[in-house]
Amino acid sequence: MFGLIFFKKKKPLNLEESIALIQQGDRTLQNELIENYKPFIAKTVSAVCKRYIYETDDEYSIGLIAFNEAIEKFSTEKGKSLLSFAEVIIKRRVIDYIRKNTKENNLRFDTSFDVQGDETQSGLAIENELSIEHHLQKQEAEKRREEILLFHQKLQGFGLSLQEIIDQAPKHADARINAISIAKLICENEELLGYLLDKKRLPIKELEKYAQTSRKTIERNRKYIIAMSIILSEEFYYLQDYLKGVIKE
Repeated sequence: MFGLIFFKKKKPLNLEESIALIQQGDRTLQNELIENYKPFIAKTVSAVCKRYIYETDDEYSIGLIAFNEAIEKFSTEKGKSLLSFAEVIIKRRVIDYIRKNTKENNLRFDTSFDVQGDETQSGLAIENELSIEHHLQKQEAEKRREEILLFHQKLQGFGLSLQEIIDQAPKHADARINAISIAKLICENEELLGYLLDKKRLPIKELEKYAQTSRKTIERNRKYIIAMSIILSEEFYYLQDYLKGVIKE
């Protein structure tokens, strides 16, 4: 489950709490986090390279180093989730690696070309760079569309629609932030989240014990809280970035 790391006989840590401990020097936790997110690293690198990446590939090593860099540099003040931030860092480092190799290969080829050949090789290098950038932009747009479609499908399982969530979202920023806070509370509590996913409804009675919000308020924003809980409990990277912006309004 996204955002939570579980340890035996210990209270679950969310991802931000784990990062804080790692940045304070917890190397064991850092290694565990990297190990847990190896599939995410491989998937991100593969997306850039347009082919399946194995752990033995140089590009995978670049991605691993970049993910570790993201852990050490991440700050909640950046307004992004760790994984969204890490995805950007990994893609940048892998693109830099590809560009470097392309340039080095061109330099080797240039020794056997005349001036016109040099210009051709330089043009190809520029085209390669533009192609990579264009590919990433197209891929990001496609991933956003896929996320929204998957989110819509998840909502249908709760008898909700995307249009309902848009229409019934709290109008005031404070109300939206409060609803998102309740959703985070649900996602950080295994029992509450289990109830929501199993029963397909909010555990309102239990929420009254944990959230400092009236039952009336919870019921009024029920659909929005469910939607936010779905986003926070799944790997919806782009939608989670949107929520970061909402909280900072």
